Amino acid sequence: MAERKEADAAQLHQEDVDIKRADGAAGDTAAEQAVKTEAAADNDAKPSTTTAERHISIQTKLEGLEMLVDLNGAGRKSCPLCPEEKFKACYSHKLRRHLQNLHWKVYVEFEGQRMCICHLPCRNLKPSLSGDQVSGRHVAHYHCVVCSVTIARKTDMISHLKRHVNKGETEASYSVSSDVPFEDPAPSGQAFEIMKELGTNVQLLPNHTTPQKSDTYFNRKMKTNRQLVFCSLAVLAEERSPLECLDAFGATGIMGLQWAKHLCNAVKVTITDINDTCIKMIKENCELNRIRVEGSPRGSRGPEGSSSSDGEGVPIATVEVAKMDANVIMHLRPFDYIHLDPFGTAVNYLDAAFRNVRNLGIISVTSTDTGSLYSKSPNVTLRHYGCHIVRTEYYKELAARMVVATVARAAARCNKGIEVLLAVALEHFVLVVVRVLRGPTQADESAKKLRKLVHCQWCEERVFLKLGNMVDDTLPCNCHGSLPGKTAVQLGPLWSGPLFNTGFLRRTLSAAVQHSMDDIQPLVKTLICESECTTLKSLVHGSLALTNQVECGVVIKTLQSGDESGPVDQSGKRKTGEESGNVVKKLKSDAPLEHPPFYYSIHRHSIRGMNMPKLNKFLQYLMEAGFRVSRTHFDPTGVRTDATLVQFKSVLTKYSVPTCTTATQTSVSTENNVRTSGRKRAASVRLHRCCCCFTSTQSSDCTDLQTAFICFLN
Repeated sequence: MAERKEADAAQLHQEDVDIKRADGAAGDTAAEQAVKTEAAADNDAKPSTTTAERHISIQTKLEGLEMLVDLNGAGRKSCPLCPEEKFKACYSHKLRRHLQNLHWKVYVEFEGQRMCICHLPCRNLKPSLSGDQVSGRHVAHYHCVVCSVTIARKTDMISHLKRHVNKGETEASYSVSSDVPFEDPAPSGQAFEIMKELGTNVQLLPNHTTPQKSDTYFNRKMKTNRQLVFCSLAVLAEERSPLECLDAFGATGIMGLQWAKHLCNAVKVTITDINDTCIKMIKENCELNRIRVEGSPRGSRGPEGSSSSDGEGVPIATVEVAKMDANVIMHLRPFDYIHLDPFGTAVNYLDAAFRNVRNLGIISVTSTDTGSLYSKSPNVTLRHYGCHIVRTEYYKELAARMVVATVARAAARCNKGIEVLLAVALEHFVLVVVRVLRGPTQADESAKKLRKLVHCQWCEERVFLKLGNMVDDTLPCNCHGSLPGKTAVQLGPLWSGPLFNTGFLRRTLSAAVQHSMDDIQPLVKTLICESECTTLKSLVHGSLALTNQVECGVVIKTLQSGDESGPVDQSGKRKTGEESGNVVKKLKSDAPLEHPPFYYSIHRHSIRGMNMPKLNKFLQYLMEAGFRVSRTHFDPTGVRTDATLVQFKSVLTKYSVPTCTTATQTSVSTENNVRTSGRKRAASVRLHRCCCCFTSTQSSDCTDLQTAFICFLN
């Protein structure tokens, strides 16, 4: 065997010498090829440092991994990611299963690239306990798609990639071309994608879904939140113009750009962020949407980086982009509209927001800390919101009232009151929109609406606690008397006032229709019915859909329907004297018509063994019983009503039917009787046969079962 190898090596050497003598150029090419072959062999023994091409274990699809080997060919083939001593050559069907189950099944994905596990000797050999490297003990590993380092464990590779993301390093080391369509490079030399929402284009970094401080965070699931905030600003723009509005946490700037692009001269938008990468991204998004940044040279750059002379490069709006902390800018300047949407809770920015907001202005607060809002972290809830809550069936409305209570306390510290215009609690966020009312009297009125909630942990009945009432005498249920021990617990303090303003919601629906926001129109219609505690959809679509609305003594001009509405004060100022007194009397007379707090889930209080009526039918039954009812956006199975839990259950019991109906029971009893009579006839036939057998007669004249049975015994 050794002599054969020496002969083969001598023959190869002689062929190389002949090729070099025949053609020098060809010899140079062969030498370069030999160098490349040697370099490739060296790469198998040490980590790869090249940035020109990626490792073969990094693929986008399973087909790419299978293409490394000609699986359609005949014969035995070796695995491209395993050494020969670990996995011997085999046929195609077995090799395909090996590639799929061993290498592809445990991949680590990053930016569309999948790093499969590699068993080649790319890493150093694993040392033994004595410190010597043991031959043949190569460690399975992954090749990093960013820095080409090799890491053994999958969890370590995931942590390694997260560190790359936090540093903003998301471009692969083997990539030689950029996906940036503009001449200027993207922030930190990273590639980005362009997303369009509500006619506004924004650039997104590859790590836009990672909410880190160094990233321009963007959440696609918050589209409903952005549209509701936009409609609330559009409603305020109808009252006064121009508005000074603030997007305190810009990130990509999507919300502020939507304001400026669609409302144009009606608003003066200011976008702030504390991150340099975000500020640079916001300015580039302004150029992408032909919006001029205040302080920059006039004229906007087109998509190709040059100004257009046919009018397309003329900026359609102007925004101010400032690198500043949100608390600082809200202390320095007054605003008419302030939107707070930090990552998590917004309690740290409420004091600064109410410090300089103008009278009758609007503040919208978005809280995404659902863990503390939905009572998953009670200690965090107590620390941030100063409330004690437990998990209940109405936990979403509990979260909304808790956020409103925190906003009311922050406003009262600045001698301001609030009027809640909108409070929405969905899966990912809680949005609260309030109007600011200046003055200590308004602050006192808002503070009086902060009350404790008495909640029965047995039947989940609830009622707001009034001053001077004992806890056990407050709840309408009798659980504290019929059950041993205490069943009631105090929650809060919470906001006990209304969560919606009907007139504001109607104008919000008008703004949604005007700007073609079809996604939120069903939600706003549900909110309108919920604010009036009614199921009549004609109130949304009828002639009363858009009328003048009185909000806190202010008559606000809205779209009118026919000649039903009389002359109104279009100045938008606060009424004084006799008119103001009439408005206050009107508001007091309308106070009992506010929607009742909280709701009941029809499935939570269902009766075992009974089929409940359909939800729409049940709402009709409650209305016929004399109660106010409506559906709620907080829970698709929830019913908002002014009935107590006992009354709610009585109506539910009245119109519920048993699971086994009377007809079913009749059919079952008939079937049982048939089976019983059949068994009796069979026994009668057997007894007749026995009687005939014992009496040695060929007829079965015996019809008396008792006689036949006696004969059988004898």
